Amino acid sequence: MIRLIAVARKELRQLRRDRLTLGMMIGIPLVQLLLFGYAIDTDVRHIPLVVLDHDRTAESRDLVESLQATGFYDVVGNAHGYEDLEAALRGSHARVGIVIPGHFARDLRSESGTTVQLIVDGSDPQTVASATNTASSLVTARSAELLLRRGGARAPPIRVEPATWYNPDLRTAVYIVPGLIGVILTMTMVMLTAMAIARERERGTLEALMVSPVRRTELVVGKIAPYILIGYIQITLVLGAGRLVFDVPVVGSVPLLYGLSFLFIAANLAIGMVFSTVAQTQQQAMQMSFFFLLPNILLSGFMFPWEAMPVPAQWLSQALPLTHFLRIVRGITLKGATLADFGPEMLWLAGLLVAIIAAASLRFRKKLV
Repeated sequence: MIRLIAVARKELRQLRRDRLTLGMMIGIPLVQLLLFGYAIDTDVRHIPLVVLDHDRTAESRDLVESLQATGFYDVVGNAHGYEDLEAALRGSHARVGIVIPGHFARDLRSESGTTVQLIVDGSDPQTVASATNTASSLVTARSAELLLRRGGARAPPIRVEPATWYNPDLRTAVYIVPGLIGVILTMTMVMLTAMAIARERERGTLEALMVSPVRRTELVVGKIAPYILIGYIQITLVLGAGRLVFDVPVVGSVPLLYGLSFLFIAANLAIGMVFSTVAQTQQQAMQMSFFFLLPNILLSGFMFPWEAMPVPAQWLSQALPLTHFLRIVRGITLKGATLADFGPEMLWLAGLLVAIIAAASLRFRKKLV
């Protein structure tokens, strides 16, 4: 028993000296609690809505205002035609579009009633169910109110005709598989580079880099470059397997996807480099990589609708490269989006890449520590 207690004390002292691991043991449960308990909400609200109003009357505006008053929709723009509506959905600026026909106010007072079209972005099945059910419930309630006023009317004054674009069958694989490209790249790219400097420090090869004429920025970029090819191989494997096994379509341009993926791959590799300059061992580097993966999965929109998150969680998610890459990869593969649809996402990824590479260069010191 005395020997057992002695070994236990030694282990506790060693753990106390390893402050990084000790901090992660305390930090990971707290982060998980906050992410799962506060940031994650499957009740989708504040869904971006674009309006195509052919009638432009007080009655049509009242219908839109009623939708927004529910708290489930936020009107983000008005379309002048189906082309504008499609562009808003394709670029992920809106998730839902409502089309109000001409003569809406006149038909509302007739015996036959009128029909409004609800177009939902099917690339996120959770949004489809919430958006369709909320709009149908609201229209049903308004129709019942109008029927009571008329007395003898039989047909509902307002009807909803839902239409699901991009994933009409609401297949989960169509939504998940493209997102897996980003999740897999995040996990592997960060981990590979996070272990790079730590491995050289453990093996003693960091001395060779210390006496070399390589500059800090050159060292960071040189460490990143070989893994970019690995990232593209992983993208190809996931796209091919998704097509063959799960029948996931690729509607848009594959070269465009590969081109924009460079920013995402490089950003994750640079994050791994930052971790490698902090970690003293490969084990610590791996722990930090897994710790970074958790908020990416929960806050990026991969598992839970981004619109359902509280505003502070949405702000935090903007600093994660995966948040922007998911919009790109799903937009290209499922919606056929073009380069013009990803202006904000490209700016975010480029800005994050520059900031992370600068941080990695400043963190790295050409000396043994």
